[in-house]
Amino acid sequence: MRLRENIPLAPLTTLGVGGPARYFAEASTEAEVIEAVQFARARQLPLFVLGGGSNLVVADAGFAGLVLKIGISGISRFTPPSGGTIFIAGAGCDWDAFVAQTVADGCAGLECLSGIPGTVGGTPVQNVGAYGQDVSETISEVRALDLRSLEIVTLSNAKCAFGYRASIFNTRERGRYIVLRVAFGLPKGGAPAIRYADLERRFAGKQNPTLSEVRAAVREIRHSKAMLIVPGEEDARSAGSFFKNPVVPQSFFEELTSRFPEMPSYFAADGSRKLPAAWLVEKAGFAKGYTKGRAAISRKHALAIVNRGGATAAEIIALKDEIQASVRDKFGIELQPEPVFVGF
Repeated sequence: MRLRENIPLAPLTTLGVGGPARYFAEASTEAEVIEAVQFARARQLPLFVLGGGSNLVVADAGFAGLVLKIGISGISRFTPPSGGTIFIAGAGCDWDAFVAQTVADGCAGLECLSGIPGTVGGTPVQNVGAYGQDVSETISEVRALDLRSLEIVTLSNAKCAFGYRASIFNTRERGRYIVLRVAFGLPKGGAPAIRYADLERRFAGKQNPTLSEVRAAVREIRHSKAMLIVPGEEDARSAGSFFKNPVVPQSFFEELTSRFPEMPSYFAADGSRKLPAAWLVEKAGFAKGYTKGRAAISRKHALAIVNRGGATAAEIIALKDEIQASVRDKFGIELQPEPVFVGF
């Protein structure tokens, strides 16, 4: 394990803000992960585990402990007796490259998650989802280091307790586990999922689009909304969707639609309604391209807060707070951020 000091974190995130890590290490093996944890504990340092830096806001002061970047690579596959294909990917594998490999192998289940930045290890934490698919639909198990015992454990899909953008890793067991590898069970030769409106429109009238065609379409759609990381594109300098789509009880939804009859919604679990956060943001007065200092809302998507160049974390937070306050005042809804906040 190579240990370094005072390493800038902003270049390691897609948003590009934040100060340095007091200590920084990258672990390419499970043994190195354990070694890094032991280093932090011996010095009573706080520990933060870094993946691809795509869903992250780092404070301007940086992080006063050890930042551990998980660099465990490698993808293997096998065919279980039940059929299909099991892919096992290291937590440090690039997510989009991994999805591309599953699609090239003719395995369905992840094609609509193409173009999402970050690493494999971050996907079960947030139960990453987009365009009608969530990773919880295909994750069979997660191999992780339990920081309570320093033992490596295997967690089944059920034990991960997946929910909307949630799992045990970011709720009741936050900070307990470090994801090392993730296993996905995918059907060989399965049909692509075309459940999202943008994809339905894209493939209207086309018979049996291929997995590759759907993957390409998803990446094109994400690009059009500045949700694809493209070097040099200002609107792509973001942490992705900054706010979760709120889920509200049916009774509250009916109250809202009595005042805002044009409000769009989607049915969610237990008869509740999911509201598009982007619509709420725009109706609260924040048009695409709205700028506050060097922070702004993307010109292409109302849910992306972007760094126009040289922005500080404080400027990003100020814009976040302004949006949340306006949505709360207008709709009585508290928007919940999606990114992880480090060093605040």
